[in-house]
Amino acid sequence: MGIFSGLKNLGLGNMEGMDLFEEKKDQVKQKPEPIAPPKPEEKDLIYDRSFVCPVCDSTFTSKIMKSSKARLLGTDPDLRARYEGIDAVKYDVVMCPVCAYAALIRYFTNVTSSQARLIKEKISQSVSLTKYNDEIYSYEQAMERYKLALVNAVIKRAKPSEKAYICLRSGWLLRGYAESLKEKEDYDSKLVDGLAKQENEFLENAYKGFSEARQSEMFPICGMNTVTLDYLVAVLAVRFKDYEVATKLLSAVITAPGANARIKDRARELKEQIIRDMKTK
Repeated sequence: MGIFSGLKNLGLGNMEGMDLFEEKKDQVKQKPEPIAPPKPEEKDLIYDRSFVCPVCDSTFTSKIMKSSKARLLGTDPDLRARYEGIDAVKYDVVMCPVCAYAALIRYFTNVTSSQARLIKEKISQSVSLTKYNDEIYSYEQAMERYKLALVNAVIKRAKPSEKAYICLRSGWLLRGYAESLKEKEDYDSKLVDGLAKQENEFLENAYKGFSEARQSEMFPICGMNTVTLDYLVAVLAVRFKDYEVATKLLSAVITAPGANARIKDRARELKEQIIRDMKTK
């Protein structure tokens, strides 16, 4: 006997043995798939910051990355930081739209009266700036800003380290531009190749500039201590096959007391790579 006995009299005899609490497989509730958070958009990771130009005293705004909101994904061997949803390098140059004075944000206010005079005479009087009001800086716009920063650095007779740092970040910018193009199925391979050549040219100048700065300037240089700069110059030296310089600098990094463990590990890996490359020659 069962709780459903007697259903036969009602024409439902096939249901007399039914399990009261049985759930059919297709009725079992499945746990909902976790919803991935939306990827951040570049426009939401930047803001307009006000600046006063040290050359012409004009007040203006420049787009700057919200460093507290951008999520770091990792760094390239030459210390280029990669973030989710944004290429931070695009937003590191501040440019006055009135007189065209431009510089990396860390150097923007460092202008003497004689440097300001040179910029006004050599740049402000003849420059014709491109006007743009987009929500974000395109790679083309960002590159234009970097070139103006480099021209300004030359005209104001900046230290080798400042010019090298602009070249380094310009190389990073071109790398990011090429990477963004490669994400498209129908990208222009010739354009990507051209960007790679430009990147190489900028990084070669960064290598020369930082090598000179190591010998002539006081640390920290561009915010880097001796160990960090030695590692960076070593990476650039490897890129341009200057293995003797690279090996010497990497050895100094590896044996430096109190140096960051991560950068020491990177230095060891790079030194082992050099040894392997030399053996295959």
